[in-house]
Amino acid sequence: MQSTAKTPQEYIDSLPEERKTAIEKLRSVILKNLPEGFQETIGYGMLGYVVPHSIYPNGYHCDPKTPLPFLSIASQKNFIAVYHMGIYLDEKLLNWFTSEYPNHVKTKLDMGKSCIRFKKLDQIPYELLAELFKKVSVADWISQYESVLKGQSRQS
Repeated sequence: MQSTAKTPQEYIDSLPEERKTAIEKLRSVILKNLPEGFQETIGYGMLGYVVPHSIYPNGYHCDPKTPLPFLSIASQKNFIAVYHMGIYLDEKLLNWFTSEYPNHVKTKLDMGKSCIRFKKLDQIPYELLAELFKKVSVADWISQYESVLKGQSRQS
């Protein structure tokens, strides 16, 4: 179910008690470790972290009125999800994360292209995620994003 919250605090307040603690802790880890320049928002019914138009006026290519998305966290029906676009576009970062994960969590990594799913809330590797969040600056993200867009326009 997608949240209709308008602010990060409203989003957190709408969660079941058992999810609030994990989302609050994830949010705190993000705010402490995400490089300067990203902005916290609500987008797509989730807590989002974007490159604001003041830094990247072009916005998101699918909807230029939307700031460039980078990271989101959400309480889904059966898990908490971290959506990190950097691991989707950067194979080196993905390889680092997947090789480091077993050093922090004994269960198998449950992951899609950019989605890391945590079904057991007591097994969220906050320290590992803090390291992941530090690894991509706003400038790095814009550069990766634009290089993919340029690659797509050549294929058209």
